[in-house]
Amino acid sequence: MNDKTSYYYPPEDAAKLAGEKKPSRRTKVSDVPAQPSSQPTPRERSRVVPLVAALAVGAVIGGASGAGVAFIFTNPSDGEIISSTSETQGITVNRPDSVTAVTAVAAAVSPSVVTISVSDAMGDGGTGSGVVLSSDGYVLTNNHVVTLDGSLSTPTIQVRDNNGQLFSATVVGTDPTVDLAVIKMDDVSGLQPIEWADSSKLNVGDVTIAMGAPLGLAGTVTTGIISALNRSIQIASTAAPEDSGSMSPDPSDPFDFFNFDLGPGQQLGGGATTSISIPVIQTDAAINPGNSGGALLDASGKLIGINVAIANAGSTDAQSGSIGLGFALPSNLAKRVSNEIIATGKASHGLLGAKVSDAANAEGSTTVGGRLEEISAGGAAEKAGLKVGDVVVRFNGYPVTDGNDLTALVRTSAAGENVTIEIIRDGERKNIAVTLGAFTG
Repeated sequence: MNDKTSYYYPPEDAAKLAGEKKPSRRTKVSDVPAQPSSQPTPRERSRVVPLVAALAVGAVIGGASGAGVAFIFTNPSDGEIISSTSETQGITVNRPDSVTAVTAVAAAVSPSVVTISVSDAMGDGGTGSGVVLSSDGYVLTNNHVVTLDGSLSTPTIQVRDNNGQLFSATVVGTDPTVDLAVIKMDDVSGLQPIEWADSSKLNVGDVTIAMGAPLGLAGTVTTGIISALNRSIQIASTAAPEDSGSMSPDPSDPFDFFNFDLGPGQQLGGGATTSISIPVIQTDAAINPGNSGGALLDASGKLIGINVAIANAGSTDAQSGSIGLGFALPSNLAKRVSNEIIATGKASHGLLGAKVSDAANAEGSTTVGGRLEEISAGGAAEKAGLKVGDVVVRFNGYPVTDGNDLTALVRTSAAGENVTIEIIRDGERKNIAVTLGAFTG
């Protein structure tokens, strides 16, 4: 993976980045045709610039319509109303000799990012994003995108590529434990697969580029940096399996799944709510509802994460937008899970066989970590010699600051994986080798 953290490449390097992709629907910056001009006239532009988005109307259309979605904007000075459409538009490069790294990445990777529309038998639904895994149409996205957060078991799925072509798709397999899913586009070939980065080699401060379809606006590109690594968050979901986490969800937790852009009165998921604990990359790149399942890229255009959640700052507004706290599932996890789903239809997850809590909350505690409260008979923890009261402070080299961290790291490991756990027992640190069991929730 490219370790450079500069926002820009020299013009010749950026142009090279955009042009180094091979043929077969791969996009070169120099090959991107200019789009027919749809810019307002000078008089119109002067009225458009100060416009403030006031209201988004109409559901993002699911099913097979593929129509663009209109959004309403109002001019605060004279009340004039104009509309904007979410119809797919290619990445236009007007100055190939002086493109920035972000422009180059956007042009090169755009064919690997798609918009996913999901609907039920009544035609109600929402949209999300996805990344292309193979030339024949395997696409990775979030489980809550293809199931509308657990409310649909047999969705109608339509995929729109960056050229505006529409394809029907079916679900290959879902993994609600880490909120990932793979779908397969029908009758397609020659797609450009995303290129994977090694998420274990990322640094705080590295450039991030988010691509997807927020509010159904396909082809949207935003940039930022990696704000934090090795973060674990707990998210409420009606799609999550029972006992997917060892701790109860906190109603005041600010982390929510991206919300779909639904019609008036429509809501996601009608079942009981549980929670999942997941490890994430934190970024300040603007991520909004509809970016779910989309790409988080590095400065070389490789996939470092799948966008999954945003912080809502305690807001109860289902359509709250970016506040600079976005989260993505690391690419190494997404790659393992997607490969397993394609091969077998499902993914495996580790099980420690212990109930955990936050060590910092224990009476007289002087350390943070995941404290083992109960050990299951015959489980992985017992077999490894772990005991009640042990405080786990590292898991395979990753820091563990609370019970949520430990749960996330265990669940995102593969069943049967051999891991090393560093514990504190009676004031002494020890490394314990553990072979994880299989989570079957």
